[in-house]
Amino acid sequence: MSNDDEEQVGYGNTHRAFLQALLSRQTITYEDAKPLLAAIQTAATPNRPTLPEDISHQDFDNYVHTLNSSISPFDFEIRSTLHQTTKERVYALVNTTSDALTQMATVHSADEIAFVKRVLDAMFDTHNTQRAEVMAVTSMQALKLAKPPNDGNRRESGTQAHAQAGLTMSQAEKTLENMVREGWFELSTRGFYTLSPRGLMELRGWLIDTYNDQPPDEGDDDEYDEPTEKIKLCRACKEIVTMGQRCPNMECLARLHNHCVRNMFRAQGGSEKCPVCKTDWVEPPPVGEKAAKAGRTSTNANGLAGRRRTSGMGMDGADDESDD
Repeated sequence: MSNDDEEQVGYGNTHRAFLQALLSRQTITYEDAKPLLAAIQTAATPNRPTLPEDISHQDFDNYVHTLNSSISPFDFEIRSTLHQTTKERVYALVNTTSDALTQMATVHSADEIAFVKRVLDAMFDTHNTQRAEVMAVTSMQALKLAKPPNDGNRRESGTQAHAQAGLTMSQAEKTLENMVREGWFELSTRGFYTLSPRGLMELRGWLIDTYNDQPPDEGDDDEYDEPTEKIKLCRACKEIVTMGQRCPNMECLARLHNHCVRNMFRAQGGSEKCPVCKTDWVEPPPVGEKAAKAGRTSTNANGLAGRRRTSGMGMDGADDESDD
């Protein structure tokens, strides 16, 4: 069967080549895929060279759709999400059944995995409070977690308690570098480690199960505290928010990505109010590394965020102050 015939019936050699490239890259964008697909198609049909500008978004979507149909029986899927900073759509090959942390264990030691879990605890528990939802850690904060704590006060996740030796500072630093290189973490220009789009897609279920309290079963008469919701979803796109905006009413759980704010207001007929509590969406406190600085903002008697000295985030998430 020729390559042309393969492309007409579905999965073919060009799809295999693209899948291999995605496996080596972990994530890809449409712009990154254009020269890659052009090279693959040119190799398949050298008498008809393909240029990157010949690859349309529809061509790319067709490749993704065909691959998903072929790999779904093996519990894999190509998923996508918008990058919370660049607003570019990122595609990643995700294992739909295996715990991503279990996957890491195939290439990392137990002490390294335990260290990564402590860093995640710091992101989504320690530095994720009602006052400041930072959900990021600096290099110094992360390196302080090289050794496991000596007390049982911190929330432990999974098998963290089983690895007690910890890492040296140099080993911890190398592990952080590997997490960035492998596409699990991102390191911002301001020196904050956050979960990457790949990490958020692969760890979504684990994050919610680990850091959000589950409501009691129906019919359970035992008294219980209000469930904790550390991992919050965007009210517009339903993806996890680790960078964005929160309702000015600090008691409210509504969160929005910066790039989703206008879409939310448009869906509300132009009403610029919180979709949950109907508070005016004015000078919303930030979610993400900017909250590390904005967390010092005071709240008034009504629980609303106080007016900041600078105008902070605009409606589209642009910073009004310089990124010094």
